[in-house]
Amino acid sequence: MPRWLLVISALLLGWGSEAVAQTWPSKPIHAIIAFAAGSATDVVPRVVFEPLSAQLGQPIVVENRGGGGTTIAGGMVAKAEPDGYTLLATSSAHTLVPTVYPNASYDTAADFSAVVSLGSSPNVLVVSPSKGFKTAHDLVAAAKASPGSFNFASAGVGTATHLSAERFRMAAGFDAVHIPFRGGAEALTEVLSGRAEFYFCPLGTALQLVRDGKLLALAVSSPKRAALLPDVPSVLELFPNSDYPFWIGVFMPAKTPRDLIEKFYREAVKTMQSPNVKERLETLGMEPMPLTPAEFDAHVRAEIGTTGALARAAGLKPTQ
Repeated sequence: MPRWLLVISALLLGWGSEAVAQTWPSKPIHAIIAFAAGSATDVVPRVVFEPLSAQLGQPIVVENRGGGGTTIAGGMVAKAEPDGYTLLATSSAHTLVPTVYPNASYDTAADFSAVVSLGSSPNVLVVSPSKGFKTAHDLVAAAKASPGSFNFASAGVGTATHLSAERFRMAAGFDAVHIPFRGGAEALTEVLSGRAEFYFCPLGTALQLVRDGKLLALAVSSPKRAALLPDVPSVLELFPNSDYPFWIGVFMPAKTPRDLIEKFYREAVKTMQSPNVKERLETLGMEPMPLTPAEFDAHVRAEIGTTGALARAAGLKPTQ
C-alpha cells in the first residue's frame, strides 16, 4: 500500500475513534463487579458509578459476578465487545490470577486495558482484646513462643485479607495456620470471638469495631499510616517488606479505543473529586491512587510479578 494511502487511512481511523468518543455513551453501560454484593469491591464502585451515571447521561447497570477468584467476571469482560459499554470493577486480586488460575480463559496482562483506579485502602491487623496483645510485636512474640498454635482468618484463599497476613507473617518470621472462610463476615466473627488469633480486616469494615473497643488494631498493611487510624503504625514501621497493596479499579476489554478509555477516565476522576463522593470514599477508608490509564496498566503488569512471587512463597497452589 502506498505511503500516502497509509497516512490517510491512519487519519481516518483516528477521526473515527474521536467521533465515537464524542457520542459515547449513547446507551446504558454494563459494569460487572468481580465480588459479591456488600464487599468493599462492590460498595466502592457503586459510590462512584451512581453520580458518574448522571454525569455521563446514561445508567451504569451493575451486575455482581463473584467467584472463581475474580475469573468469572474477568472472563465475561475479556470476551465482551470492546466498545466502551462493558466494564470490569475488581481489586488487586486481579493480579493474582496468572499465578493461581493459570488456566483462566483470559490473559490478565493482555486482555484488559486499565481505565481508572478508584483508590487504595489498607487492611487492618485486628485481634480480640481478650487475647491480651497490646502491639503487633506482642502478637509476633506470642506466635514465636508457641509454634504451631497460631491461626489467622481470611475472607478466602488469595484475597487481600489472606495475602496481607501472609506478607506480614513471613516478614515477621513466624508460623500460623491459615483458616479461609467464604467471606469477610465469617472471618470477622471468628476474630471477634477469639477463635482466630488475628485477621487483616478491610479498614472500612474494621473501623467502627475498633472505635467501639470490640477489636484492637495493631497495624495497617499499607506503606504509610491510614488517615482514619493515625495512631496505628504501618506494618513497614515494624518489619521491612511487610506491606501488601490493596486497590480497587475499573478495566475495559483490551481493544477498546483509547479515546473511550481516556474519556471514561476523565469523567470518573471528575466524579471522585466532587466533595460528596470524595467524602464517602474517605469514610470507606479509600485513599486516592492517582494513576493515568497508562500508568495503571504498568502498575498492574508489575504487580502480576510481585503478587505472584508472594503467592508462591506463601505456598498457594495453582487451581485448575
